[in-house]
Amino acid sequence: MGTDTVRTPAADEAVGRRREQRGWYFYDWACSVYSTSVLTVFLGPYLTSVAESAADADGFVHPLGVPVRAGSFFAYAVSLSVVLAVLVMPLVGAAADRTGRKKPLLAAAAYTGAAATTGMFLLDGERYLLGGALLVVANAAQSVAMMLYNSYLPQIAPPQERDAVSSRGWAFGYAAGALVLVANLVLYTGHETFGVSEGTAVRICLASAGLWWGAFALIPLRRLRDRRVPAREAALPGFRQLAATVRDMRRHPLTLAFLLAYLVYNDGIQTVISQASVYGSKELGLGQSTLIVAVLLVQVLAVAGALALGRLARRYGAKRTILGSLVAWTLTLAAGYFLPAGAPVWFFVLAAGIGLVLGGSQALSRSLFSHLVPPGKEAEYFSAYEVSDRGMSWLGPLLFGLTYQLTGSYRDAIVSLVGFFVLGFVLLARVPVRRAIADAGNPVPERI
Repeated sequence: MGTDTVRTPAADEAVGRRREQRGWYFYDWACSVYSTSVLTVFLGPYLTSVAESAADADGFVHPLGVPVRAGSFFAYAVSLSVVLAVLVMPLVGAAADRTGRKKPLLAAAAYTGAAATTGMFLLDGERYLLGGALLVVANAAQSVAMMLYNSYLPQIAPPQERDAVSSRGWAFGYAAGALVLVANLVLYTGHETFGVSEGTAVRICLASAGLWWGAFALIPLRRLRDRRVPAREAALPGFRQLAATVRDMRRHPLTLAFLLAYLVYNDGIQTVISQASVYGSKELGLGQSTLIVAVLLVQVLAVAGALALGRLARRYGAKRTILGSLVAWTLTLAAGYFLPAGAPVWFFVLAAGIGLVLGGSQALSRSLFSHLVPPGKEAEYFSAYEVSDRGMSWLGPLLFGLTYQLTGSYRDAIVSLVGFFVLGFVLLARVPVRRAIADAGNPVPERI
């Protein structure tokens, strides 16, 4: 005689949460291809070459009449995109929390970025200004979308699951990046077989990242749920809500202290991601195929690294694990200064070191911050987090670009970033995270 299985409300809630988490992972799968193929591998060297073809005899281009060394144009465009994101993200975050309607805002940001990335197929000849404009739009849209995406984490995962859920999201993203990079490598290295020029192959790789982003964004947009808020809260105007958010954050100084630390060390991480291919191609004289293989290595090892650091966090706590990753970042980047030109093996060793710490340091920072957010203010606080993540990551590219402009050496430019990791370590070490979580009104996990 059989018995019927009775589903409890708690079981139904767990099933729904798992479904939403799986959908959430797929946004990383969708958008990480932009970060990998576009920002890290192809666009930096390609846009730099386009700018160099448009440069005058002294090696300068003149956007809006301003003299800019062609080799610095890409870094400056990244900085400008971040400034735009800084202006937009707090307003979008406040609107998301006021209305509870994150999905339409996430869709708008994602498809704006995907469209701008797809439009990079048109980047050829001397159209460096077009390339810069598309980069600014795509990168700013990516920042806004990631802010909204990250703000779902406290809503879809209880405190004890967040390190694991955040790490799986990063692992999904790096797996997608690796998969698409393999296809990019096949097309780029065999472009003659496919009957296209090298430049056309690069433009196809750029545009395909936008198509991938737009296609796979449909999965999270179907599975993630909006959490509606009372109408009386939704009536608060955007700038008043933004001012209220700033005042509220001042009431949580330890959360701000973590954000400051994260702002500093993540600025270094984001600059390494965006400028490593320029360093490899222009300073070390490595070919595009070598750079693709190196970034592919980063992607594969970042999947393992994100999951491994997630396990270490369960044993030693997220804060200690992040601090250990910052030590590894510092040593790896310092070693990068001494890499010999024309030696891809050593560049691959450097890429392996970056890959092992990249995903974990970012995933654990995201999950640790989720504990520091007062309940009900997820999107607003994650807008501040995203300002620290991408939104304040203008200083690193600016420093990189200025160092190169003043010295003409990409080695000096890359070693200038070491200070971000050293200072970030010192600032994070001083944050009492258990007290910060309690002050935010959240339960303190047994190990953090």
